[in-house]
Amino acid sequence: MKFKLFALCAIITGFFAAEAQTPNAKKVRLTGKVIDAETNDPLEYATIVLQSVKNPNNVTGGITDGEGNFNVEANAGVYNIRVEFISYKTYELKEQNLTQNKDMGVVKLALDVAQLDAVEVVSERTTVEVRLDKKIYNVGKDLTTSGGTVSDALNNVPSVTVDIDGAISLRGNENVRILINGKPSAMAGFGSTEALRQLPADAIEKVEVITSPSARYDAEGTAGILNIVLKKEKTLGINGSANLTVGYPNSSQITTNFNYRTDKFNLFNTLGYFYREPPGNGFYDNRYHNNSKFDRIIENRDISRRDKGFNLNIGMEYFLNEQSSITGSFFSRLSDEQDVTDNKTERYINSLVDSRTNRTEDQNEDDKNYQVSLNYINKFNDEGHQLTADLQYSYDNEDVLSKILERQTFPNNTLIASENIYELETQKDYLIQADYVLPMGDAQFEAGYRGDFEKEKTEYQLDTLDQGSNRYITNNDLSNIFDYTENVNAVYTQYGNKTGKFSYLLGLRLENTKLIGKVKTLDGSPIEEIPGVDVDANFDKNYLGLFPTVNLIYELNEYENISIGYNRRINRPRGWFINPFPSRSSRTNVFQGNPDLNPAYANAFDIGYLKRWEKLTFNSSVYYQRETNAFEYIQEETGETTSDGIEIIRSMPINLSTNQRYGFEGSLMYNPSKKVRLNGSFNYFHFNSDGEHNGVDYGASSSSWFARFSSKVTLPAKIDWQTNAFYRGPRENSQTKSDGMFSLDLAFSKDILKENGTITFNVSDLLNTRKRQSYTESYDDNGDLRFTSDNQFQWRERQFNISFIYRFNQPKERNGRGKGNNRNGGDEDMDFQG
Repeated sequence: MKFKLFALCAIITGFFAAEAQTPNAKKVRLTGKVIDAETNDPLEYATIVLQSVKNPNNVTGGITDGEGNFNVEANAGVYNIRVEFISYKTYELKEQNLTQNKDMGVVKLALDVAQLDAVEVVSERTTVEVRLDKKIYNVGKDLTTSGGTVSDALNNVPSVTVDIDGAISLRGNENVRILINGKPSAMAGFGSTEALRQLPADAIEKVEVITSPSARYDAEGTAGILNIVLKKEKTLGINGSANLTVGYPNSSQITTNFNYRTDKFNLFNTLGYFYREPPGNGFYDNRYHNNSKFDRIIENRDISRRDKGFNLNIGMEYFLNEQSSITGSFFSRLSDEQDVTDNKTERYINSLVDSRTNRTEDQNEDDKNYQVSLNYINKFNDEGHQLTADLQYSYDNEDVLSKILERQTFPNNTLIASENIYELETQKDYLIQADYVLPMGDAQFEAGYRGDFEKEKTEYQLDTLDQGSNRYITNNDLSNIFDYTENVNAVYTQYGNKTGKFSYLLGLRLENTKLIGKVKTLDGSPIEEIPGVDVDANFDKNYLGLFPTVNLIYELNEYENISIGYNRRINRPRGWFINPFPSRSSRTNVFQGNPDLNPAYANAFDIGYLKRWEKLTFNSSVYYQRETNAFEYIQEETGETTSDGIEIIRSMPINLSTNQRYGFEGSLMYNPSKKVRLNGSFNYFHFNSDGEHNGVDYGASSSSWFARFSSKVTLPAKIDWQTNAFYRGPRENSQTKSDGMFSLDLAFSKDILKENGTITFNVSDLLNTRKRQSYTESYDDNGDLRFTSDNQFQWRERQFNISFIYRFNQPKERNGRGKGNNRNGGDEDMDFQG
């Protein structure tokens, strides 16, 4: 408000000054555009001041519009010209002789660090930004994730759900591609989301939900893409923050951010350490039919964990000149995890307890991730003409030792089995990427290349105790070495334009995928056949595919638009999906990959509608997807039993079916005042699957939905209170039905130390209801019921956290800048870039 009054006063002063001048004086016009020097965002309400050199009391000028443009008329003469915007350094030209119209071109204003602490915050950052191919959610203000992980933060993003196993879904579909800063990264894990449970949520700046990806993005992920953008402070000088969190059950974390920026370079660093002991539990009630030895087995599981780790992200951006820069960064994540699962089992025959056993699995995992990245960018001009190039190398090493001890406790106390499982996985990834952008007026042309090259080696060894000799003997039927290579080369081009109220982005991507797998014994001898299944142990596959994308937006008016998107996507089987050798989590459950898997392909359509009022924003979409050759897990009997007569069940992924999914999602953001912010979202989807395997029909039809609500209220004494509620409706696939699930998070926050510090208390899963409850049925090829499983699993119990963050030379909030500072709480930027 202060700034708008200042701008209004400048206009009024200029008006009266102009009126006081000679009416017949020659008029000249001064034009140009004002932008943020760092983000290139236009600055609305920037002030242009023309002060006469001959008569300093003669002042005229004007302000910029929503696009940062200005057009000021004045009498011909000599002026001192100033371009000013609150919290920015003033741009000044002295003694300019204006005898004819002058175009100042693009004026870049840089932040003035010395003034930032005095700035009055007049608006908060946008909650959502809508682009042609994505929606961008700023998550930095989420109090409920303070001291939490990236997975916690993602679970509060509309359209996204994270189940208790850590699996991430987009619109209910788990085949989602996770990127960090637009690229696959060791930070997110390669094909695994476990690392996201270790990285701090404080490192996130925003999350891009890309349900209709443009051709710039790789075609992997039939559900779409989640791009996690990490913080990198852009303020000049030295600044940073430190965040300390402690919690119950036993949890602690410290994260520091440091940034040093000059006109020549920007040095940034994030350092973190965490220690957690999140307890979990599970219950399984399995019933067997058709002459099984046991007709019922009940399992009670208690899970205790101890996870500790260290992560480091350090880098420097060096500005070669005003147009180009080179950024080098190094990331490392070291973690040491120990999970102990105590499984108490009761076995029944004719409803009577036949035996009781106790199984303890002690799993220790040592995980090391390293990543080196190099980025070059050359901005040929300020209109968006640029070239970027990226090189990236990542190394991941996971060393796992699992010790399993199983004893019978009734009717007698005897040792059943003792096993040691050694798993060593190393993965090397190389990324080469180049992108070229050429603006052509309102249009834009893009082209690029990307190469992803992955080499993975998995060693699996199972040693079983021979009670006769009291020695561990290697099981050569299950032990193996699997070498896997995946190379993806892609080129793309896309063209976007805006004509009046209509914007479009058309793209085409060509991808070639090469998959090579080889299996060996532990001594290096090749393996040609896998016991128990009819698949080739070794494979060499090559796929070539075209992936078109179409994204359209029509602006009904300034605050309302309709969007349409189409894209074709691919789901490639990952390494563990096609590793033909079985591995097992217990003596009775075996997981086996399938090298015969082929990629699944999906065609997706999306129609969106956005409407904004002064304090309310409504965003919605209707979507449809058809996926062919979709692969799913099936559970079936192997025909084998353990030494004590229990049937062994195999889980295996297959190209099972054709899936069709359609749904609707909508979200409301209501900000009735500066002290109250309300957000709600709802997603409904229906799923059809047709397919059969070994004479068994696995077709399924299911509807499900999920909804979330978030409120943030400023209480007296400037205490912020935030509540997040989430409910996921019942769902089912070809074999399993899952019940609905509700969770509630609560947080309170208070600024202290002249707003340089913030203390936050939050509770995750306040009611301790975040549990998966499901029911599974399995039939044989005659259609007879073989077994059922009724189970409940809770990965993490209710968590209490208290955290303290201290900032130095880094204000908590910054005055809204450019398009982000609009009254409707959203940015509808028709940006063609991916």
